[in-house]
Amino acid sequence: MTPDWLAPDAVALAGLLLTSHQQAFAAPLLAGLAADASPQLAAQELFAAEVVVLAHDGADPAADPGPRLIYANRAALRLWQRSWSAMVGMPSRLTAEPAERASRRQALVAAQAQHALSGYSGIRIDSTGRRFQIEGARLWTLRDEAGQPCGQAACFSRWWLL
Repeated sequence: MTPDWLAPDAVALAGLLLTSHQQAFAAPLLAGLAADASPQLAAQELFAAEVVVLAHDGADPAADPGPRLIYANRAALRLWQRSWSAMVGMPSRLTAEPAERASRRQALVAAQAQHALSGYSGIRIDSTGRRFQIEGARLWTLRDEAGQPCGQAACFSRWWLL
């Protein structure tokens, strides 16, 4: 059985995450990944990366339910203590506790307006209620093959429990 992150849609999404990050920051998301890596290898490397990577569908953050998660790599699944099936599809606002959702929404709107944002920090909450601080996150717009916005992504490697 193929893992969820190697399903055809997830492989395509991994490629989109990698190319959109390169376009947004003029730097690769995964420094060691060869430019000619197969889509499956790129998807596997992104899933296994140490950096936390999440993406949502780009729905209006002010709407209800707002954006839904469309990707979470292994580091994100571990941090939020969720399985792929529990994390992918859930409203992304649920990654933060209610008191933190307004500031999270403001950052998403700012990143959407600028297409990319570096240095974001905020408090998040996992599936058990454990709170943690993220620091130095990058947020960027996902763009499809036609260059149209089709979601947002975030990555970070610095976090600690509160």
